Amino acid sequence: MEYRKKETTYVVSQEELSKGIYDLRLQTPAAAYAKPGQFVGLYPPSDAHLLMRPISICESDSVKSELRMVYRIAGEGTRLLSTLKKGDAVSMLSLLGNGFPVSAAAGKKVAVMGGGIGIPPMLYTAKQLKNVAAETEIYLGYRDGDTFLSDEFEGYGTVNRVTEDGSVGYAGNVLDAVSERGFIPEIIFACGPMPMLRAIKNYAEKINATAYISLEERMACGVGACLGCVAKTVKKDAHSHVNNTRICTEGPVFDAKEVEI
Repeated sequence: MEYRKKETTYVVSQEELSKGIYDLRLQTPAAAYAKPGQFVGLYPPSDAHLLMRPISICESDSVKSELRMVYRIAGEGTRLLSTLKKGDAVSMLSLLGNGFPVSAAAGKKVAVMGGGIGIPPMLYTAKQLKNVAAETEIYLGYRDGDTFLSDEFEGYGTVNRVTEDGSVGYAGNVLDAVSERGFIPEIIFACGPMPMLRAIKNYAEKINATAYISLEERMACGVGACLGCVAKTVKKDAHSHVNNTRICTEGPVFDAKEVEI
């Protein structure tokens, strides 16, 4: 069942996980319908900021009716979101986007890859993969030893921490770690900075794997009306007849073969 509406939600809790990175939990019936890879639009608590901020879903608890979002302060809007306290009301547009096709990974060798603030949505993805008996290896890329959230991936696959400075786990990037491990996935689920996703797209083509990548972009409406978040595609859109697609509606998750990045 599709769930999409603008609603008032309430803060269950919020804490700072590490410098500038916040863990926000909201009470909402949307939790019963959320899919890994989807996102929500949160409206900052200020009349001066009218546009929603797209935040990926880190976890969903249908029993408690709670959505969890882990985000980084990137500007004034997210700074205002970081001031929210337990019991505060928050306007939210949800559920947005298409999510990762977890069922396609049933019984297969899967690499879950997250980089930086692209790591949070991969937690919910990894948890769901356990339900389809996938052989999962998890690669989490960080700049340094501040490996936020990495402990929470334990139990959902083999966790490989990767740091650019080599202070924790493998040194380099997530693909360096995959190479060192000698793991050859059939399917890749990934979210992170564009250079990382571009490298994963090329790697998947080289080993003949299917890669599903989650693209990030600034958004205004979140429902495809403003055309403010587009990605270039290999095929022409049936309606606009141009090689563009909307990240907020047709994405944010795409088969890497379908987009030019």
